[in-house]
Amino acid sequence: MQYISRALYRDQALTAIREAIMVGALAPGSPIKDVELAERLGLSRTPVREALARLADEGLVESKPHSYTRVTPLDTAAVRDAHAVVQAMHALAARLAVPKMTPADLAAMRAANARFATALADQDVPAALAADDEFHDVAVRRSGNFAVIATIERYTPLVRRLERLRFGTPPGRHSVAMHEEIVAACAAEDADLAAALVERNWATLAELLEEN
Repeated sequence: MQYISRALYRDQALTAIREAIMVGALAPGSPIKDVELAERLGLSRTPVREALARLADEGLVESKPHSYTRVTPLDTAAVRDAHAVVQAMHALAARLAVPKMTPADLAAMRAANARFATALADQDVPAALAADDEFHDVAVRRSGNFAVIATIERYTPLVRRLERLRFGTPPGRHSVAMHEEIVAACAAEDADLAAALVERNWATLAELLEEN
């Protein structure tokens, strides 16, 4: 029971710190002190240290022994690599999901895209990111492929900081129309077209990478 409790505390710390990095509350390059984080989260240092080790594996945190622990600076090359994997996995998820999609799935995608459009109009980047996640998550979960799901979950955090920039730009706002095309392809049960459209949608982020 003690081991389970410790794992839960670690996961709690992991989720909170990862979210703070992705939304910019912990900015790229900013120092991280495990004691301060532990106090802020109401946890002991052990789960916080374990969470930081996991975030180092994800590329969001870097440490130099006896020197510093900090949020990883925004490394365009690393983000580009992660983005290529995430883009390919989302396209594959769409291809696998389309034959299994239900009317409820399509309705969920349309509703998520409506929330996405509203958030963009309100310039609410966190809400836009959440709605975009909900939109794409329908196909990811419906794909039923655990490797695809795990890979997306593993590399998306590294890409997320750049996504915040995208949704303040015209390419980000164009995603609403792209989403509508994706839903139409899914409704037509055209898996290849849906996959191609999803890949194109994610390519807008690659264009932003080229600008940085």
